[in-house]
Amino acid sequence: MYKAIFFDLDGTLTESGEGITKSVQYALEKMGKPEEDLDKLRVFIGPPLMEQFMKYADIDETEARRAVEYYRERYAVKGIFENQPYKGVENMLRELKSRGYILAVASSKPEYYVTKILDYFNLSSYFDVVVGSEMNGARTSKTEVIEEALKRLNMSDRRKEVLMVGDKEHDVLGARAAGLDCVAAGYGYGTKEELTAAQPLKIVASVDELLRFFD
Repeated sequence: MYKAIFFDLDGTLTESGEGITKSVQYALEKMGKPEEDLDKLRVFIGPPLMEQFMKYADIDETEARRAVEYYRERYAVKGIFENQPYKGVENMLRELKSRGYILAVASSKPEYYVTKILDYFNLSSYFDVVVGSEMNGARTSKTEVIEEALKRLNMSDRRKEVLMVGDKEHDVLGARAAGLDCVAAGYGYGTKEELTAAQPLKIVASVDELLRFFD
């Protein structure tokens, strides 16, 4: 029986692709590696940013840090608000809260931005804890974020009572590495192939179906 639910943010609670991909595009342009096709940059939604820049642009860690700084130049003022909650998210959170679930956000996005986004959409009050990465690049892996959330909730020894919900394979794999079950948000940014291969407990096609999972 689950007592707590950890949610990823991007692609799970909010549809944030536009702000992220446009900010990545801006950074790549500044790095001299322009990319006109925003669809190709959807791979940046979800995974740790620096790691993804290294992989995508074939650059080293020092260059990737610079790319992240460029990304934040645009994201902090504009990209963060090119974003909206998925239909039904607030209703789902309200319903789960009323049933007594402990709710948390566990995101690889910097905690500062996660908090700002939740505040902007008036969703902060539904969550007992909000955990993200550090601005300096620490605590970016999904497993590290989950471990921190467990620690803040004093649930490190109650992992079987915690469910992770996320839309990418790194959510499923990170949850598994932390000893948590994971339901995949198939309506987010992960492909059906990657989610199926990661073998979550279940793949749901909508926010409404996610809520029904807890009936």
